[in-house]
Amino acid sequence: MLHTVTPPAQHANHRPSGVLPGRERELDAVKALLSPHTAPSTAVLVRGNAGSGKSALLRAVVEEVREEGDTVVSASGDAMESGFAFGVVRQLFEHLVLDEEEGTATSPLSGRAGVAASLLTGSGPERSHGVPYADGQDDELLRGLYWLVVNLAAKGRLLLVVEDLQWADRDSLRWLHFLLRRMANLPVVVLASLGPEAAGDGADTAGAVAQLFRHQLTLRPLDEGAVTAVAAHVLGTEVSPSFAAACRTATGGNLFLLNSLLRALRSAGAPFDARTAGELTRHTPAGVGRAVHGLIRNCGSDALAVAQALVVLDGSADTVLLAGVAALTEGGAQDAVRGLVRAGLMTCTDEEVAFVSPLLASAFAEEVAPSRRQELHARAARLMLAQDAPLESAAAHLRRAPVGVPGAADVLQAAAALAREDSRHGDAVALFRRALREKLDDGSRATALIGLGRTELTFDLSDAINHLQRGLELSRDTAERADAARALSRALCTLDRYSEALAVLRSTSAELRPLDPVQALGLEVDFLYGSVSLPGSAASVRSRLQELRLSDAGQSGAVHPLAALLSLRALMAGEEPEQVVSMARLALDHGMRPDEESTVYLGAIIALGAAGEAELGFSYANAAVDEARTRGSALAYAYAVSARAAMRIRLGQVRECRADAQATLEALGEIGVDRANARSVAAAGALVDALTKQGELEEAAQLEQRWLTGDLQGHWINDHVLLSRGRLRLAQGHVREALADFLLCGHRTTARGLAGAGVLAWRSEAALAHAALGEHEAALTLAREEVSLARQWGVRASEGIALRALGLVTGGAEGLTTLHSAVELLEGTTAKYDYARAAADLGARAREAGDLARARTHLQQAVSVAHEIGATVVAEGALAELRALGDRPRSPAFRGVDALTPTERRVADLAAQGMTNRAIAGHLFVGLRTVEVHLTSVYRKLGINGRPGLAEALTRAI
Repeated sequence: MLHTVTPPAQHANHRPSGVLPGRERELDAVKALLSPHTAPSTAVLVRGNAGSGKSALLRAVVEEVREEGDTVVSASGDAMESGFAFGVVRQLFEHLVLDEEEGTATSPLSGRAGVAASLLTGSGPERSHGVPYADGQDDELLRGLYWLVVNLAAKGRLLLVVEDLQWADRDSLRWLHFLLRRMANLPVVVLASLGPEAAGDGADTAGAVAQLFRHQLTLRPLDEGAVTAVAAHVLGTEVSPSFAAACRTATGGNLFLLNSLLRALRSAGAPFDARTAGELTRHTPAGVGRAVHGLIRNCGSDALAVAQALVVLDGSADTVLLAGVAALTEGGAQDAVRGLVRAGLMTCTDEEVAFVSPLLASAFAEEVAPSRRQELHARAARLMLAQDAPLESAAAHLRRAPVGVPGAADVLQAAAALAREDSRHGDAVALFRRALREKLDDGSRATALIGLGRTELTFDLSDAINHLQRGLELSRDTAERADAARALSRALCTLDRYSEALAVLRSTSAELRPLDPVQALGLEVDFLYGSVSLPGSAASVRSRLQELRLSDAGQSGAVHPLAALLSLRALMAGEEPEQVVSMARLALDHGMRPDEESTVYLGAIIALGAAGEAELGFSYANAAVDEARTRGSALAYAYAVSARAAMRIRLGQVRECRADAQATLEALGEIGVDRANARSVAAAGALVDALTKQGELEEAAQLEQRWLTGDLQGHWINDHVLLSRGRLRLAQGHVREALADFLLCGHRTTARGLAGAGVLAWRSEAALAHAALGEHEAALTLAREEVSLARQWGVRASEGIALRALGLVTGGAEGLTTLHSAVELLEGTTAKYDYARAAADLGARAREAGDLARARTHLQQAVSVAHEIGATVVAEGALAELRALGDRPRSPAFRGVDALTPTERRVADLAAQGMTNRAIAGHLFVGLRTVEVHLTSVYRKLGINGRPGLAEALTRAI
């Protein structure tokens, strides 16, 4: 009766003894069966897939159970030698017979055993493979071999070990069948292994022999506990459960693959952590591919074709597609798959065929020649196109197929466009580049170049400019040319190549005007917006700017960009703030980037801020930041977050402005925009502004010396930089230099038609600098002019800012009254920093005038608001005034959660959620080193040693 052996249960924490790591349970089970005290004779068959550890188990068993006096003979089947008659038997006994002939045997062989010996050594009659011995010699040989075993067993227990029984020759299998039926009560142990590869003529015989083994043990894939034990043994260190689980998934629990993988990791010096666990198939061990290739080849030529086809189909496919790619009939492919499944190399369900493990698939993939891969990819692509498969599926194969597959260019471009829409920028670039290798007409090549360039805007501006220029030259489609010109000008502007950008917009608009007036108008809007931003070209376009009407766009898509430009024009002309806001809302009602490449919508955000609607502008910019992050575009993110930073300045959100300015610099750096670039300088200016307000003058000064030197380029985004630099210099005591910055800011804004008080309050800052220098009349003139312009404009925050400066310059009782008016106007507005500053000034002047009650009220308000927004200088100044009143207020916190910058808090929150440093870097569009620096600062401020205490430290603040 056949008995299936069940290994004993193993505790999860069991560790290998060093004998056979991973197979200790099976080893113990077989040892128990083969113990001399169990039975005089027994037969144990170990089954398992290739690489499951059958041979290692047999050798370990023999080493453990053999005793002094035991005779051990062993042999192994081989697919290449399965045609040799009695090949396995010869391996078992030939050396014993030769010992007898040479006189070294302990007892001579005679009778039937001697006959068998003479036949094995060739001294008796021979026969060719497939031809029986004459006159009953087969039967005589089988009997003689049996008596040979009896003779050997008479000297002590005999252990017959046969590995890979499935490849044994037919004659040896017949002999083994004969022996197993007659060996009862003999001190003989037969230990054999059988793989699942048995097929062809010997399959039935091997199966019949297998049934005669009394005990059978099937080696299953290693469980996670066994994998952990093997890993600890090979690597010499404990590994985490997650790492062990990843190893088991990669290898399918196959002992050979697992050992090979672990040795490869050890040799490569790879860390045994989560990152390595996620990339295990990159460490395919040398030699494994050849071994797998040999196993597959043994299953037949069709099996090799199927496996190669499965490689190019990414390791899994249905049988119909597999057959087509392998160029086999469906039935032939199914037969080959059955053989591969039987060999333990693949799995097959009703839905798909797959390799049994990722590592096996990657190892075999390395054995498929590149030319063969290309051929199979081309075949797969043609099949998918004929079956109307999804474009992305066919394109994935066309990317790897030779050039010239019919219809390849169209499919590749269509798939690239879909990838771009889905923000899979890497895939889109690869597909566009592959399409450009095909033979294309000018129109198709232009489309591919422009698509490639627009995609590259997200991460490589230089390449994007090159491809967009070439595509624009080739294209004859008006909408495509307009998109290309707009995208090209945006990239050029980002790199400060303004004259080139304006030339592209102007010339393309002129060329399209007779063909497509709507597209031409959209480009003209961008041209006018770019011209207004530069002092050298602003005057030249002013008349054209005044001619434009919203009706010029009709019902076309040009309405939104035109409205954005007209909101800016209304601001320049000093029209009612409501009109400015109305146009800006119309421009932005589909978001900040409805045309994707146009930057004119930034003008609408600026107009909203100047018109007292900074919160509304912030909401549009904030939505654009989220959209850019979702799309994975670092350039779009940089533009959006810089616009948000500008609104944060208006709203007085000092901490958050600092974070956004840093984020802008980091995002621009990711796409190669250097620090001399105007957009980098503008972001640095916003950062300097925040640092100055927080009293971090040394850090602000370092930034200023690195980024903000000289007169700065004349683009209007540098106007606020001049204001920021002037404030820093004023805080440093460099009053004359500060005044020069304020006046240069005023000169530039006035020259481009933005002289109103709502855009930049440069007059107020210059008035205070004049006053500090003792130039009282000049200070009063500028302060009064600012108040007058602010009242004409009609925005409370602008008037309050102007009145604060006038009150400080005027001084005395009149000045105190003016300051009080400034605070009343600013209270309740969104300009929190300006309110806190005015309240602190009013409190200080009230204390000097002896109005202590009013002083205390306003100083306390100033401390509260300034601390809330992170305006450290204002908060500390107001606290000092309160102490001068005799109060003992609590100081703001400079350690703990409140001390974290917005960026540090954002990084800390993501880390507390379990995101890796690399994932955080991708989410925030920053470098890995930046994340590490932020987390180090977080740990220091929170007084913790690392991530384990992070979530709790952040929770304590809630």
